This record gives sequence, C-alpha cells and structure tokens, in this order.
Amino acid sequence: MASQDSIIASQQPVKPSQEPKITSPEPKVIPQEPKLTSSEPKMISQEPKLTSSEPKMISQEPKLASSKPKMISQASNTSSQETLTTSSSSLSSKFSNRVVLKTILEQSDGVLGLVGKRVVVGGWVKSSREVKEEPVPAPQPQTNARPNVSPGPKNVSCVELFQSRIPIFRSIIKILGGGSGGGGSNYPALEKVEEPANIPRPPPPSIAYLLVSDGSSVASLQVVVGSSIPAPSQLLPIGTCILAEGVLKQPSMPGKHRIELEVERILHIGTVDQERYPLSKKRLPLEILRDFSHFRPRTTTVASVMRIRSALTFATQTFFHNNGFLDVQVPIITTTDGEGFSEKFQVTTLLGKEGKKEAAKASDDIEGVSLEVVKAAIREKSNLVEELKRSESNREALVSAIQDLRKTNQLVSQLEAKEKLKSGPSMKVYKDFFSQQTYLSVSGLLHLESYACALGNVFSFGPRFRADRKETAKRIAEMWMVEVQMAFSQLEDAMNYADNYFKFLCKWILENCSEDMKFGSNRIDNTSINRLQSTMSCSIGKISYMEAVDILKKATGIRFAIKDEWGFALTAEHLSYLADDYYKRPVIIYDYPKEIKPFYVRLNDDGKTVAAFDMVVPKVGTIITGGQSEERFDMLSARIDELGLPREQYEWYLDLRRHGTVEHSGFSVGFDLMVLFTTGLYDVRDVIPFPRSYGKANN
Repeated sequence: MASQDSIIASQQPVKPSQEPKITSPEPKVIPQEPKLTSSEPKMISQEPKLTSSEPKMISQEPKLASSKPKMISQASNTSSQETLTTSSSSLSSKFSNRVVLKTILEQSDGVLGLVGKRVVVGGWVKSSREVKEEPVPAPQPQTNARPNVSPGPKNVSCVELFQSRIPIFRSIIKILGGGSGGGGSNYPALEKVEEPANIPRPPPPSIAYLLVSDGSSVASLQVVVGSSIPAPSQLLPIGTCILAEGVLKQPSMPGKHRIELEVERILHIGTVDQERYPLSKKRLPLEILRDFSHFRPRTTTVASVMRIRSALTFATQTFFHNNGFLDVQVPIITTTDGEGFSEKFQVTTLLGKEGKKEAAKASDDIEGVSLEVVKAAIREKSNLVEELKRSESNREALVSAIQDLRKTNQLVSQLEAKEKLKSGPSMKVYKDFFSQQTYLSVSGLLHLESYACALGNVFSFGPRFRADRKETAKRIAEMWMVEVQMAFSQLEDAMNYADNYFKFLCKWILENCSEDMKFGSNRIDNTSINRLQSTMSCSIGKISYMEAVDILKKATGIRFAIKDEWGFALTAEHLSYLADDYYKRPVIIYDYPKEIKPFYVRLNDDGKTVAAFDMVVPKVGTIITGGQSEERFDMLSARIDELGLPREQYEWYLDLRRHGTVEHSGFSVGFDLMVLFTTGLYDVRDVIPFPRSYGKANN
C-alpha cells in the first residue's frame, strides 16, 4: 500500500501541470476582442500591456497580429481601407490602380510627402543586385521553455521510481539503453533531439534591389524585395516584368535614390530567357538596336527619344489648333504623284500567277524601247562625272557634266512614267483591286489644297513614302510629315508660319521635356539644350537662292565637292556651311530656280524663279519646305505640259483653278528630322519606332 500511495502521490502533481491546459485558451480569446472593438484604438493599443507579463501569450501574439492587417485591408467599410484608397487614388490613374512611376519620381514638391503610401507599380527591371541578409540568431529553446514550467513536484514515471528504489533495476535499464543522461533527468533521450548534429544550415536569406522602369520617365524606381517574398531571385534578370504592391519608404541604404518601394506582394512576374534576350547587356550601340526595334524602346535612350517625339506630336496639334487650323486626314493611297517625278511604291493585288506573268510581259515590252538606250547613256555620263571629280582639272567641265546627267535622269523619269501609263491595259489593271494604277502617297499637299480652298487653314500629319534605293541618314522609305495649307495667303505668310511653328516646338520641348533633354545632353549631344535655347531667342535669317550662291562662292577655307552655280540644287554640304558655319542659326532660303522645285509652285515675275522656300537648320539641314502654290490655271497647265506630266492624273487638281481659285500657300515639315534636331541624333532610323529602308523591314 505504501508503494501505491507513493505512486499516487507522485501522480498528484499532474493537476498543477494540467492548469495551463485549462487557462491556455485565454490568449486565444483575448485577441478576438479587437474584432468587436476595431473602432476603439485605445483598447487595441493597450492590448500588449495586458499580455506583457505572460511569455506564452506574447510569443503567440505576432501570429494573431499578423493576420489583423489582412482582415482590415479586406474590410470594405473600415476607415483604414478608406485611407489606403485615398492615398493611392491621388497617384493612380482614373482607369487603373497602377501608379505611373513618373508621378512618384518627378514630384514637384519632393517625394517625402509620398512616404508611407501604399501603391501598385509595374515595369521592367533595368538592373538588379542581390544582398545577403544577416541571419538572426535562433532563440534558445530551453531558456524560453523552462520559465513557463510550473514549479512543484516533478511528474515521476514508474520506471524512474523503480530506478530510485531498486539499484539493480537501474543497472539493467542502463545496459538495455533505457537511459543515458545524468541521474534524475526526465526523458533524457528527448534532449538530444532538440540539438541535432551535423545538419547543414539553410542558406541565409537575401534581399533583391531592383531598378524598375515603366517608360514614363528617365529615372527608375528602386524596388526592394525582401526574403519574405517567395523566390526573389527570379526577379533579378534584366527585362523581367513585374507588378508589385508595397509601401513607399525612404531609402534603406544611402545612395542616389530619394524613395524606394518596399514590396509586400508580387502580383505578376514576366520572366525572360537570358540566353536569347538581346538586351541582357546593359549598353548596346544604336546601330545594333535597329535590328531589335520591338525591344529597343526598353532602353533608356530610345525611350527618352520616343517621349520627346510624342511631345513634339502633341505640340504640333496644340500649335495648329490654337491658331485655328483644322486637322484633315489625306489619303495614303493615291493615283497622283504629288511631286511629278518621284520614285513611288505601286499598290496592287496582282501577285498571283496571272499577275506575275502580265507584269513580266509588260516589263519585257518596256525594255525593248529607247528607254534602255537612255539608261545606258546615264551610266556613261555617271562614269564621266566620277572621272572629272577625281581629276579636279576642269571644274567647268564637271559642272556641265553634272547638269547633263541631271537632265538625262529627268528624261528617264518622264519615259518611265509614260511607259507605266501605256502598260496599264496590257497588265489588265481592270483585274486589280483599283481600276487604275495607284501608289503610296509621296506628298499630301495637293489633296490638302482642295480642303484649304474650302475650309481655310488646314494641316495633316501622317506617313509619306518614297521608293528611293539610296539609303541616307536623313531619308528612308517611310517618313512622317506635317503638311500645311492656308487659303488667302502668299509666300511671306507661309515663311512666317513656319518660323513661328518651329520656335514653338523648341520652346515646348524645353518646358515639358526637361528631364529627357538633360539625359540627352549627357548621353547623346551636349549642345542640344543650348541649340534649342538659341533658336528660341534668335531671329531666323532670310536670304534668296541667289544670295546663298554668292555666299558659297565667297567661302574661304573650304572647298566644296560640287561648286555651286545657278540652277543647281544646294547640296547637304552647301546647306551645312550656311547654317552651321556662316549663320550659325536657322536660315530660310527662298526664290529657287523653277527647275529644282515641284511643278505646282507659283512662278515669279522674272519667269526663272518660283515662290518656294526651304528652312535650313544646324546639324540637320533642310527641315521645312514650302511655298506659294500656282493659282493661275494657264500657268499651271503650261507647267504640266512643259514637264511632260501625265495630264489625266492632274485634271482634278486643275479643277481647283477652273472653279473658285484663290491664292494659297503652305509648307511641309520633316517630322523625323525635327526629332533629330531636338535630340542631337544623326540617323532618322534611330528616331522612328519601326524604320523602313531599302531592303530592311524587319517587323
């Protein structure tokens, strides 16, 4: 009985040890109270004081507290949700919860006012780095557990009782491996499990620092992805697209960034194949980027150029709308050659077997006429010009040979135009989509005139096409043009409007694209900002063609490849000398010889020159071309016959002079050249989103 009493007595301490099991639900009940008192911040803030003396309750509290923000953020009617919505709505757009990075990075009053706001941002990784996080020392399990054990008699098992009362039994237990610890330890085998040996530690957690850009500004936002986010390493490759939600904070590390986003949740990841992604290298030359026109806007340089291009587009619309112009969309497909003898792209659907046979037959018929003889003469004359250039012995002979070659080229263009018209029936045009030959528009000025003679002042903005196989840095197959026509106006009016429009664009870019211009000044051309500023403040010079020729003749210290004489078109070398060296500012040249300007330009009283003008600017050359159109029917009709143009193509154009003719003038702007002038770049293929040039149309 004594032994049973001892056993019973040894089991009685179980009651005190059971008490925590009875009281343990209390911490679970206490954290539920804030659900009923979420509107009472004082009661919630006092909650840690009530549980600060209870270690077990404190250790469980973070689990409960961590779930509270989720519950609060999901509640549609809580005040905290309203606060988040208000703070985000001030930055996000009307149609998206995503915040454009420009609104964060280019705050006029600084970014400190945004600290603490929760936002959703998206973009592409420009650069990244991974920093290993210092591991936090693990808490000692025994030190935390022992203070929680209730004092009093230990829970002694039957085996321990026998060991203490019968020594031989203790020896048997040791032999059988029943105990290996020091005497009196309770279940010593479990102590070894708490301290496992030779198990490798997991790798230390890491933090990913990403520079993310969404294309809205030059600067990028630093995005910090902590180790709590699953697999942060997959965000590191350049070009990865992410959509993340987090809180804006002051930078955690010193550097050039004024604000950063601490990510709480990743909403989207668009991974990249680093082996095949062409922009994995941080810096690629523009020439190589042309082969990846679908990826190159992700680069900082091209993105900046495209923002400037967009600003120039908006400024163009603003200028003309503010001055009472109407926007008219002229056709891209046309039956009329807008300049007379230009290389055009023909539009046809005859690409089947029958169409190819007919086209081949028509081509054979053309080769049999004198056109081939004229082309052979062109080759001979071209060789003669090259020989004279190399010899440099007879400048007058060179000038004469160049003039002869130019006239022969004009003759070939006339013969080709006539042969194309003659070949129409033989090619069975009636089987084509259109009933007559059609082309991609070279110029929309002729069509725009018809609306100017009804609506007053009009303008158009769109692509124009030339099938010119000569690839240059300033001209490719598809270029964008701004074209203007004004009724009741003359040459002087057109020149003044061109002057004002050009300066308006320069001012607009300086005022609205300051960050992009600063970037371009550092990365592309350090004179770009000064060039725009000086253009705004200076007066654009105006000289006649004859005055320009005289200046070129008197030029010292420079020898032109082709000496300028009356009747020759000014070359890029001539124009560069006038704008870059002589005037050092934009200059307008007017009253050109009629032979080097389109047929529709008004003939001056001297019978030799026409009311045409070109605006020449430094670094680029001719950027605006315009003039006064011929409003007199007899003069225009005679000019068409003089050049041998197909009259039937221009009957509709002559109708404008037959019925209600009026003086009118206009101009066309090489929009892509304007982007070159603004940014300081050299090649138009770097400022057009998808450039099209001879032999190259990648996508």
